[in-house]
Amino acid sequence: MNSGSYESTAPGTLGDPAVRAAEVPEPGAVTIVVPTFNESANVRELLHQITETVPGRLPCEVVFVDDSTDDTPEVINEAAQDCPFPVTVLHRDEPVGGLGGAVVEGIKAATSDWIVVMDGDLQHPPSLVPDLVATGERSSAGLVVASRYIKGGSRAGLAGSYRVAVSRGATWLTKSLFPRRLHGISDPMSGFFAIRRSAVTAEILQPLGYKILLELAVRSRPRQVTEVPFVFQDRYAGESKSTAQEGFRFLRHLMGLRTASPLARMIVFGLIGVTGFVPNLAGLYALTSAGMHYVPAEILANQLGVVWNFLLIEHLCFRERRKHRKGWDRIGRFALLANADLLLRIPLIALFVSEFGMGALPATALALVTTFVLRFVGTEALVYLPRKTSRRGERGEKEGEERKAAEQAAEPARRAA
Repeated sequence: MNSGSYESTAPGTLGDPAVRAAEVPEPGAVTIVVPTFNESANVRELLHQITETVPGRLPCEVVFVDDSTDDTPEVINEAAQDCPFPVTVLHRDEPVGGLGGAVVEGIKAATSDWIVVMDGDLQHPPSLVPDLVATGERSSAGLVVASRYIKGGSRAGLAGSYRVAVSRGATWLTKSLFPRRLHGISDPMSGFFAIRRSAVTAEILQPLGYKILLELAVRSRPRQVTEVPFVFQDRYAGESKSTAQEGFRFLRHLMGLRTASPLARMIVFGLIGVTGFVPNLAGLYALTSAGMHYVPAEILANQLGVVWNFLLIEHLCFRERRKHRKGWDRIGRFALLANADLLLRIPLIALFVSEFGMGALPATALALVTTFVLRFVGTEALVYLPRKTSRRGERGEKEGEERKAAEQAAEPARRAA
């Protein structure tokens, strides 16, 4: 990721006597991570409310991870001068992973025992930050979710019945897909939560879009989870960043999480294969209707099914593994395996009929299952797993990195000479 960074530390720090005197006996400091995208109209008020409600109860720092195309970083730096706590801005030139990716960068930059993630539009009340941390300490929880759906909570700030319906539908869908992982979390769509820094491994997270709590809960959920009610507020300024595009990214994210296990990937792989019969049969009908012999027509129509399956598998099963090989390499290998499946099926059917005395129908069914399993294993192993690097290659890469580091270290002295 190419990123520049702006850092601004306010006059007061965690070591100032004024801050220490204001502390109450609630162990642990907090890093407040705020992902921002063109929120310049909100950040002054956000920092003001944090100043009014957080440092009087526990020491804090604020880390903004900014993907803005406006003057949000400059506004944050100006407003930070009046804050009695450290404020840091990490501006990303490339918003990898969207809002969720920004949160992961903030988690990596955090230095406190607790990390609170919240939006920059003031729909998440900063006054609740100390309560989230205090609840986590009292219950020994690793994750504390601010929920709109438990007693005392409200989704009042959701604008319009459409957004309410979308939020409710997304909540139902995620809890249905991950009943065990989301057990005890009534609001998996919440973007407001506290997590212990020791309870999360940022390197294993693969966020896509803005539902980072779902990513955390599914990939690295702490054993102990609790909730605190909160009232979802109206936006202070600006417009919602929720769009149809973000909705599609959310659905892709859900599918990626759901297919993380080999068994789930195999099931989805099989379902995609079933849908591939549609373009296959349509192509076969069109070609034979045009007068082509059924044998070459079947071969050509099979390629339509191959392309269909490849596109769906790329996005629904192996999205995170596409980086291991070039696109032309992946589709070439996939097509080879898919056509090999067609060639292998007929000899298998003949074997089952002649050697094991099976009827044509059960033999065909068994051959389909056998070749399906082989095709799935082959696709995962030959198309989407990383290339193996030889020891000599690894040693050469390591020596190259060491040589480059040595050259960089010697550069200042060389220039001075």
